[in-house]
Amino acid sequence: MPHRIAQGIAIAVQVGMLAIVLGLGAGAALAAPPGENVTWGYAQVLRAAPVYETQQVRVPEERCDGSRGVGGTVAGAVVGGALGNQVGRGDGRKAATVAGAVLGGVIGRRVDRSGAHCRTVEVEHEERRLVGYDVEYQYKGQAYMSRMATDPGNRLRVRVSVQPDDPAAH
Repeated sequence: MPHRIAQGIAIAVQVGMLAIVLGLGAGAALAAPPGENVTWGYAQVLRAAPVYETQQVRVPEERCDGSRGVGGTVAGAVVGGALGNQVGRGDGRKAATVAGAVLGGVIGRRVDRSGAHCRTVEVEHEERRLVGYDVEYQYKGQAYMSRMATDPGNRLRVRVSVQPDDPAAH
C-alpha cells in the first residue's frame, strides 16, 4: 500500500511539473475555461454559384481637342515609303520601303497631334467583379447555404460545434 501512495505522489508531481513546463502554472489548469465541443467533418457541395457585384470604376484617359486627323499619318507614310525606296537594292530596298513608311506614319501622326490640346480626365464606367460564391452544401442530411470567398469544389470541410440548450436562457 505505501508503494501505491508513493506512485500516486510521483505521478502528481510529474503532472504538476508538466503543467509548469507548459506554462500553465500552479492551479491554472483548474482555472482555465472549459474547451469548446468542436469536431470537423466534410459536407457534400450541391451548388457553388459565383456572385458578382457591379461597381463604379474611375480610369484615367487622355482626351485631346483640336486637330486630330489621319492626313499627317497617311502623308508621312507615303513620303517615308518613297524615301525608303531610294535606298538599297532587291530585298534591302523592300525592307527600307516598309521601314520608311512605318517611320513616316509615326512622324506624321505626331505632327497631326502637335496642334491638339490634350489633358487627362477620369472616366467612370461600370465593372462587374466577382465577390464570392454562394455555396449550398449538405451535411448529415441537412442542407446549408454560405457565402465563401472561393469555390470549394466537391467537398467542404465544416466545423461542428455542440452546445447544450440552456432552458434558463429562454
